[in-house]
Amino acid sequence: MTVTAAIDSSRPVATLINVFTVPPGRQRELLDLLAHATEATMKHQPGFLCANFHASQDGQRVINYAQWESEDHYWAMRANPEAQAHMDQAATIATDIQPRLFTVSSHHPKPRGKHQGV
Repeated sequence: MTVTAAIDSSRPVATLINVFTVPPGRQRELLDLLAHATEATMKHQPGFLCANFHASQDGQRVINYAQWESEDHYWAMRANPEAQAHMDQAATIATDIQPRLFTVSSHHPKPRGKHQGV
């Protein structure tokens, strides 16, 4: 079964939004590292649901939007030495890292089957 990120205020998941600031020319390096870390380690941790990486168009930021079954699962991953090694490696690339856990407070999808007029 494939799990994709779902923004839904009724789902009791822990959502990590991590903002990385990177020096010029190092955005791709960090994206590759995060993708590798996710494939090799993170997605095998208990409670992992999904991870998505977003590259800012100015090349200065990487956003990691990830979901865990619970906050406890997220903190257990953070305590895992293998996961910590990947996070330490990311810290050698990024000049600033701002991880925060969130819960979705509301969600406003476009109604299905509705077309917007221009």
